[in-house]
Amino acid sequence: MLFKKEKQDKIKRTLSKFERPFRQIPRVVAITAMLVGLGITEGFANDGERDGLSTVFHIYSDGEYVGVISDEEKLEQLKEQELQKAASEFEDLPLTIGTDLSVIPERVFTAGVDDDIVLEKLQDMLSVETEAIGIKIGGELAFHVADMTAYDEVIRKLKLQSVTEQQLNEFEARTGSTETIPALQVDETRIVNIIMSNEIQAEVSKTSPTEVKNVEDAVVLMNKGTLEDKKYIVKSGDVLGTIAAAHQMTTAKLLELNPGFTVDTVLQLEDQLNVTVTEPYVVLEVHYETRQKEVIKHKEVTKEDSSIFKGEKKVTQEGKDGEKDLTKLIRERNGVIVGRSVTDEKVLVEPMDKITVVGTKVMPSRGTGTFKWPTTGGYISSQMGQRWGRTHQGIDIARPSDRTITAADNGVVTAAGSQGSYGNRIVITHNNGYETLYAHLASIDVKVGQTVPQGTKIGVMGSTGRSTGLHLHFEVTKNGSNVNPLDVLKK
Repeated sequence: MLFKKEKQDKIKRTLSKFERPFRQIPRVVAITAMLVGLGITEGFANDGERDGLSTVFHIYSDGEYVGVISDEEKLEQLKEQELQKAASEFEDLPLTIGTDLSVIPERVFTAGVDDDIVLEKLQDMLSVETEAIGIKIGGELAFHVADMTAYDEVIRKLKLQSVTEQQLNEFEARTGSTETIPALQVDETRIVNIIMSNEIQAEVSKTSPTEVKNVEDAVVLMNKGTLEDKKYIVKSGDVLGTIAAAHQMTTAKLLELNPGFTVDTVLQLEDQLNVTVTEPYVVLEVHYETRQKEVIKHKEVTKEDSSIFKGEKKVTQEGKDGEKDLTKLIRERNGVIVGRSVTDEKVLVEPMDKITVVGTKVMPSRGTGTFKWPTTGGYISSQMGQRWGRTHQGIDIARPSDRTITAADNGVVTAAGSQGSYGNRIVITHNNGYETLYAHLASIDVKVGQTVPQGTKIGVMGSTGRSTGLHLHFEVTKNGSNVNPLDVLKK
């Protein structure tokens, strides 16, 4: 009996050492090690029961000692209560207790426990977690969704912001099929690729149920990188520039975030400004291929011909547009086109250039068709048209830099001398349907039949004939009809 009591005292002293905190000892390993170390056998335990020993349970959390309770079932009931409480808020999530607890039983003669205190302490320590799908973006965990169904829906909604449901269904059907994709038809456009700016991965992990996002919030996070816009309340002395600088942004960016404000807005106390600079987790780029027939515009080509008089031209070949079959790759980022490239081109009909031949042959007696200003400067003192009850057939030019009158174009003098109201006048025939008349001259320096190149001096400005002052009366006729000199003159 003495030996048996000494052995029981030794076991009790050894067990009491386990009241000190464990250091990350797994539950099964700890219990096994303790039983082996003490030499406790089933037979011995049975002996203990016969000798009035009772069982208590030491609780450890992550290796740290919490306390001792009399019944392990009370701990299980507490866990169940916490799970039920969380289930009322997160009924669609599979919940478990996330706190790492170890329970070490001990056989003692006197059960010194205080269940209420320990269980209250445990209640504050217990955390609830759920198994969810962690979404990693660029290798970094961004947030969680409930399951793979929610993950797939988030990715699909993200894509549907840039493409239609029909386009997405057709794209997924093509990419998911093993059959050869048919050739693109004319006037057909289809998606060839949808690219995320960052790699997105889904992995099963444990997290607090409060961290699990619904599909709608997850899509917002993908687009903005945040769910909440930070607001700044305007205080005395604030201006847009100082508010922007305080939040590490430009004034232009601040105004972009607050469409109702401009640089001229006078801030009022208690005004609220959005100061959240959003950065999307993912930018979507969609690649389309499109096939169309396009017109190849014909060119207009001008060729010179020295055998044709200058001023004459003729079309030797009428132009005709061509046609080509084009396949293009179009890149859109968030619905905005950011690039185009031609991936295939086939000319169906070659275009034909329009060819116009223009003459370059110049003869002093033949006009070029381009008329030079017949004076040295000056201004138009009277336009062509009705004047003083009669038609003024030309224009009057007055106040030149000097009084020299020159031939407006190449030609032959067909009249030179005085004629009624014109006074001294000269008529030049340009042998291309045009004639010019120069009137009211003070003197004439050419004779009838004389060939005069463009710019040759033909006389001096005067005020002869019916004239109210020093000026040149200048007329142009084409095929016998007066035309407005201003329509053909090059000043």
